[in-house]
Formats: sequence, structure tokens, C-alpha cells
Amino acid sequence: EKLRVLVERMVRALGEENIVSLDTLNQLGCNLQKNGELEESRKVKERCLVGREKVLGEDHQDTLSAVNNLGNAYDDLKDYEKALECYERALKGKEKKLGMTHPQTLDTVMNIANIYDDGLNDYEKAEELYQRALKGYEAQLGRDHEHTKDCAWNFADLLKKSGNIAGLEALKEAHPNVESY
Repeated sequence: EKLRVLVERMVRALGEENIVSLDTLNQLGCNLQKNGELEESRKVKERCLVGREKVLGEDHQDTLSAVNNLGNAYDDLKDYEKALECYERALKGKEKKLGMTHPQTLDTVMNIANIYDDGLNDYEKAEELYQRALKGYEAQLGRDHEHTKDCAWNFADLLKKSGNIAGLEALKEAHPNVESY
């Protein structure tokens, strides 16, 4: 509640189109999502995105992060089509701005994989995306980084669900602790 009050004060004092106001608005949206206020979170994140697009442009890194955050809100609301739309937009921009293997780009790849895995039950597409993310995380962050471990765990879970025992065994060879992540 204190953050809501702070955001409104900042907007009144600095304006809706101030970078600090937009950053605080983004934080409010993330906090609302963590607290389970999903619809309110979506609204706040949309407001932040509109402001960042206007102030920073559609391809700015902070705008792309806002697009990705809005995808997270739609994902939690189980609106997988809208989540996928946001994630794909963020991915396209991040690939262009940051490169194909930047960890932030890979985070979005994994978000898309999660949508195909849990939301759309397209295991083949999810497997392809998890492989891409895992390979990139290993190269950029190393095998013991939390992002790499999370991706390996998600990938293992998918392989179990889809019945791909050979793929799961290969993943376990590369990541012996995959069961304990």
C-alpha cells in the first residue's frame, strides 16, 4: 500500500512520463503480482509500458523489460496467448539490442518455453526453446548459475511429462544434479 501511495505522489510531483515515476510504477506492478493482485498488476504494468514506450521508445531495453513483465502478468492470469505475444515482442527486441545469447534474452526464451510447456502443452516447441536457453545459459553464465539450474530443472520436468526418457537421460548426464535442483 505504501508503494501505491509513493507512486501516486511521484506521478503528481514528477509526472507520469518521468523515468523515476515509471520505474517505481514498474516495481509496484511486480509487487502486486507477488502479492497475488494479478489483475491490478496487469493494469499497472500496462500503464508502465505505455509510459516507457512514449518516453523511451518501443525498442529501448527498459521498454522491452516492461513488455516482458506484462507477459509475466498475462502468464499468471493464464492468458497464454497474450503472454506469448508479449514475450515474442520482447524476444525480438532483445535479440536485436542485446544479442541471441545475452542472459536477458535467454530469460525471455525460457519464459516462452514455459508457455509452450505448461500453458499450451506444445512439448516439441518447448523442448526446442529449453535447449536453446540451456545452451546459452551454460555458455554465458556457467553450469552452476541459478538461471542455468532453473532452466535444466524446467527442461527435465518437460522431458518427464513428455515421456522423452532418452532426452532426460542425456540431460542427467550433462547435469548430474538435475533431479535435486
